[in-house]
Order: sequence, then C-alpha cells, then structure tokens
Amino acid sequence: MKVLGVVGPSDAGKTLLVERLVEHLDGRVGTVKHLHRFDVDTEGKDTARHRAAGAATTLGVTGEEWFATGDAMTLDDALARLAPDHDYALVEGYSDAALPQVVLGGRDHGGTALVEAPTADDVALDAVVDALADVEPFETLGSLVARAKRSPQAERAGAIATFTGRVRAKDSPDDVPTEYLEFERYEDVAAERMARIESELAAREGVQEVLLHHRTGVVEAGEDIVFVVVLAGHRREAFRTVEDGIDRLKDEVPLFKKEVTVEDTFWVHDRD
Repeated sequence: MKVLGVVGPSDAGKTLLVERLVEHLDGRVGTVKHLHRFDVDTEGKDTARHRAAGAATTLGVTGEEWFATGDAMTLDDALARLAPDHDYALVEGYSDAALPQVVLGGRDHGGTALVEAPTADDVALDAVVDALADVEPFETLGSLVARAKRSPQAERAGAIATFTGRVRAKDSPDDVPTEYLEFERYEDVAAERMARIESELAAREGVQEVLLHHRTGVVEAGEDIVFVVVLAGHRREAFRTVEDGIDRLKDEVPLFKKEVTVEDTFWVHDRD
C-alpha cells in the first residue's frame, strides 16, 4: 500500500485535494483524517466527503479515540488496518508524520515533500501520482499474509509460514539500551536482489509464493523491521523457505544499519 500525506493550513484545501486524489488514483483507496477533538467530525462532515469521492474506507483519528470500536488508535494503527486490502492510503492533517507529503501553503512538515503548492487548486494530480510511484510501500505482516492468500496458487497451499525481525533493545540485562536503528539501502540493487531471492525461492518444489519486505529509515526499539512470508503446500517446505529467505536477505541485500543507543551512535558494519 502506498501512503501519501496531505498537509497545509485550514484554508488551503486539504480535504478538496484528498477528494480529487481519491477519484484520480487507480486502485482501492482508504483515507485517514486527523481530528483535534473526537467530536469535531462525528457528523462525518470531512470523512463523508472522502467517502463520497469514492474512498473504500475512511477513518477519523485523534490521539485517543477513533470512528469505530476500541479505546485508542494511532496513525500507525490506522495504516495497519488499511494495508491488507487497500492500494493507497491518503492521510489528511498529520503535519509531523514521517510520510511522503503533499505540502500546501508552505506548511511546516515532517517526512519528505513530494509536491509543494500554495493551494489544492495549484496541484497537478498526475505529478503527485508519478512521484508516489517511487515511494516505498507501507507493509505489515498482515498485509503480506493477505497478499499471499490472494495468490493464484493459494488453492494448492496448506501452509503459510512467517518470520518477523524486530529492533531488540538489549542482548542481555546489562547492555546499554538501543533507542533505534536507521537503515539505508542501494535502492535499485536492493530491490533487484530481493526480487531475485523471492523468485528463486518460489521456484522450489512445493512453494507457491515468497514475499520479502525490509523497512528503511528510522525504526524504534520494539518495532518490526523485516518480514518473510511463504505460501507452500506443506509446513516443512514453508519453514525451510522462511529460514533461507531471511538468511539470504541478510547476506545478499545491500542494507546499511546505524545503531543509536542511549550512549553512542555507530554504523554496525564499522564494528563487525
């Protein structure tokens, strides 16, 4: 799922731009609306506009409450909810989020500005779509498992095996805690090698689908880094292929890891 933020002052036309993008994007679109108070949009004023434009799912989120059941939902929770069955997520109003953003009216923002314009009327939609094509997809274990289940070969599969790698805070109780890891990669080379690993492992007897995903950028302690999902006829082929998948990814894909602890910052390969 590709994720795009839309940020700007209240009079710049954020909701209007989200409506136009929902209609323009080719695929299933979900939207997330940032609400300052839970009662602001209980009548569905803005999220109803998202739905009327064709969004398949709309979520209104504050820091504490959201438009469904549950006690709390974060932006990451909302994106994880959308990822398994949406092609795009449009996020309105999270200026500080580390997302690719369309920035209106010179708004201060986190993440990367893909397109900047004074107002929604000044945005070329095709330019946004072209820029979004190069954005790394948002994936979760759930979204990859859902994709594996949609495989044309799924009827021949009796097993789905997965691996999830996380940021470990400590190796032992006395270790200095890790705050976060930051990953960089050679984009074209890394993508080609991951695709080759997926293809070669999926060609094994009894294996129908192999999906790999490794996050880049900052990943906080306790967060997930990497996923391997294997769809196979039987559990033995599935387990074997998951193990080979993560081993090959670590050995063959050019990824560079910086570790930040409470006391130090260093590139991990500098200490190997």
